[in-house]
Amino acid sequence: MRFEPIGIIHSPFTTTEGMPIQPAGARDVRGTVEIDPRYRDGLADLDGFSHLILLYHFHRSEGFALKVVPFMDTAERGLFATRAPRRPNPIGLSVVALEKVADGVLHIRGVDVLDGTPLVDIKPWVPAFDQPADVRTGWLEETAGGVGKKRADERFL
Repeated sequence: MRFEPIGIIHSPFTTTEGMPIQPAGARDVRGTVEIDPRYRDGLADLDGFSHLILLYHFHRSEGFALKVVPFMDTAERGLFATRAPRRPNPIGLSVVALEKVADGVLHIRGVDVLDGTPLVDIKPWVPAFDQPADVRTGWLEETAGGVGKKRADERFL
């Protein structure tokens, strides 16, 4: 399996310390996604969507553990029941608002990603596809309400 970045995500966050842990904590944070010129034709028709799913490489993440204490909790949880960045395949996902597409650059809002993060793929967010009706959120049902105020700390450096 081999992936090549299709672009670079730019944000105001140069270190993980104190950055939002999910887009919900970065609602007004603006950033850009610079798409490699080889892939810019693929941006056609994207400007009609209000939100995008960005898939990216956690390029500063090293190693992983199958049990972690996630940012939203104080109890140890199974890695795959969290969105912790230290993973066997360090792939991240964020849903961001698309403000505009101009000259191969996506102008986005709600970015919770480190500056310089390699972009792997873009998908339009579509409520009919991406918003299931019956949802359970496991252990997060008790803690998810505070996600907008949570910030990264040293646990996943």
